Amino acid sequence: MPKTALITGASSGLGAEFARQLAARGADLVLTARDAAALHDIAARLRSEHRAQVEVLVADLVDPAGLDAVAARLADPARPVGVLVNNAGFGLPLAFDENALADEERHLALHVGATMRLTHAALGVMLARGHGRIVNVASVAAFLPRGTYGAVKAWVVSFSRWANAAYAPRGVTVTAVCPGFTHTDFHARMGLAPGREGIPGALWLDAQDVVGEGLRDAARGRAVSIPSLRYKVLIGLARILPASLVARLAATGR
Repeated sequence: MPKTALITGASSGLGAEFARQLAARGADLVLTARDAAALHDIAARLRSEHRAQVEVLVADLVDPAGLDAVAARLADPARPVGVLVNNAGFGLPLAFDENALADEERHLALHVGATMRLTHAALGVMLARGHGRIVNVASVAAFLPRGTYGAVKAWVVSFSRWANAAYAPRGVTVTAVCPGFTHTDFHARMGLAPGREGIPGALWLDAQDVVGEGLRDAARGRAVSIPSLRYKVLIGLARILPASLVARLAATGR
């Protein structure tokens, strides 16, 4: 396990779980998010439980100054980062025509713009050293017609596939981790919980399992990781079912 991992969106949800599992594997951490209090709380627990060195970097990745600060940390050759986890994100309602355009622009800037900028910053130092690992958190929505969230995550998957093919021969792997509905506060912030809005309980995943499988696939150098067999099957079916039916199924939930 590389010595230091930088995780965006690390204050809760999958980001916090990536931090816990990477610390348990012996990595030191740079945790970044907007919520300073939550970051410091998680950092204190990780230092106590795993004796990890934890650096807190409070930043809003939609704000140019915040994005610049995280990119500069990744590009610092004196403090090399061996693993980058691009996890920060948020969802929007599926009705694009009803969403505020400013919200859609922030959504695009975070999922696409920040992922691209931070990957570029990390690659320069990683390629110079000849090793590194980048994990981009995408979604099974990338494989479905599911509003602009599916669109931005499709970009993350396509970008990760290309980058892994381009840079793995030079020692830097790039993996898109694509979870389905997962027990975190991501869906809770949108008012969606297990058993609501037609999402069967069997489709909900545990964050620990999603992150564990994602990290294993990243260690194997896989370009795309789809945690859980049930979602692998669903995505396979989506490729052969009529497009109109897939669109109706994809509209379930928020």
